[in-house]
Amino acid sequence: MNPDLNCLQPYPFQKLAALFREVTPNQVYRPISLSIGEPKHATPQFIKDALTANLDGLANYPTTTGSDALRDAIANWLATRYGIPLPDARTQVLPVNGSREALFAFAQTVIDRSKNDPVVVCPNPFYQIYEGAALLAGATPHFLNTLPDDHYALNFAQLPEAVWQRAQLVYVCSPGNPTGHVMALEEWQALFEMSDRYGFVIASDECYSEIYFGEEKPLGALQAAQQLGRSDYRNLVVFSSLSKRSNVPGMRSGFVAGDAAIIAKFTLYRTYHGSAMNPAIQVASIAAWNDEAHVAENRRLYAEKFARVVELLQPVLPVRLPDASFYLWIHTPIADTAFAQALYRDYNVTVLPGSYLARTAQGVNPGENFVRLALVASTEETVEAARRIAKFSSTR
Repeated sequence: MNPDLNCLQPYPFQKLAALFREVTPNQVYRPISLSIGEPKHATPQFIKDALTANLDGLANYPTTTGSDALRDAIANWLATRYGIPLPDARTQVLPVNGSREALFAFAQTVIDRSKNDPVVVCPNPFYQIYEGAALLAGATPHFLNTLPDDHYALNFAQLPEAVWQRAQLVYVCSPGNPTGHVMALEEWQALFEMSDRYGFVIASDECYSEIYFGEEKPLGALQAAQQLGRSDYRNLVVFSSLSKRSNVPGMRSGFVAGDAAIIAKFTLYRTYHGSAMNPAIQVASIAAWNDEAHVAENRRLYAEKFARVVELLQPVLPVRLPDASFYLWIHTPIADTAFAQALYRDYNVTVLPGSYLARTAQGVNPGENFVRLALVASTEETVEAARRIAKFSSTR
C-alpha cells in the first residue's frame, strides 16, 4: 500500500463523531446541524429539467475537456462576472467534477517529486483536501496561520526562506473557509510577486465566490491578475463550482481556469485519471452558468439568515458578518471542543470545532477556541439553532 496514506489525518467530521460518541443529546430539542458546509436550499427546477431532458447523453462517452458549449458558457460567465477579457475557452478553461476532486488532482499534476522535499503551502485553518493532496503527491505541507489580528490575511513572513525556496504549489481560498475573508488586491499582488520569485503555482479555491452581502462582489484571482497586468495568468489556476452557487452539490460540476500551459498538463493528467463529466450534467451545468436570477435569490436567502443570526448571537458572542461565504467563524468562551460537545448535549445543535480545521503551526493552532457555523439549513432551522446557541452561550 502507498505509505503516504498513513500520513493522512482523520477528516474533521470523523473527529466530530468521536467527540460526540459518549454524549446523549437533549431529546427535548429536534436535532439541527450547522457543522457541514452542504447547501440545503432547493435546486432550481430549470436545472433539474435540463438534466432530465438530456439523459440520452448517458449513451455516449464524454470527453475529458467537455463540450465546446460548456467551456464557452464558463468562459462567458468568467468574463461577465469578473469584467475580464473573454478567456480562451479551448485553452484556458477546463470542466471538472466539482472543485474538490480537481483541487486534489491538481497537486498530483504540479508536484515534481524529483526535487528535494517539495513543499505545498496552505492557509491555516483550511480545507483538508489541500493537505491530503500535498501528502499523496509526495510533498510536505506547510501552513500560514490566518489570524484575527491580521484580519485573516496571509502573512508570508511566517515561513522561512528555505521553505519558500522549495515551495511548488500554494493553495489559497477566497472567500475563505472558514473565516469568510476575501483577499484584497494588495494581498494578491504580494502573492503574485512571491510566485514570480520562487516559481510556485497558485491554486485559488473560489467555490464561495457567489455568496456575498451587499453590492460589492468578491475580487477573484483572474480579476486581480488582470488588474495587475498579468493577462497571461502565469502560474495561476482558479477553481470554482456550481455546488454553492446553484445549490447542486450532488451534480459535482465545476471548472478550472487560468494559465493555459498548466491547464494543458492538467488535461493530460485527467485524460488518464478518467474524470470526464457526465454529458447530462454538462447540459444542466450550461443552464446553471447562463442564469443569474437563481443566484441572486440564493444570496438573498443567505443574507436574510445571516442578518437574523448575527442579531441573535451578538449580545452573547463576538460575532461579525464575514466578507462572504456561508460560514460564521466565532470565538468561543471555552475550549472549542468543549463548546461543541456541551451545545450538542444540552441543545442538540451540531457545530464544528475550529481546531479540527487547523494544524499547529508556528506554535499555535489558529482554530482553537473557535467554532464554525454553516448557515446552510432553512431560515427557520437556522434561526432556531441561533436561539439555542444564544441561550447556551449566555450561561458560559
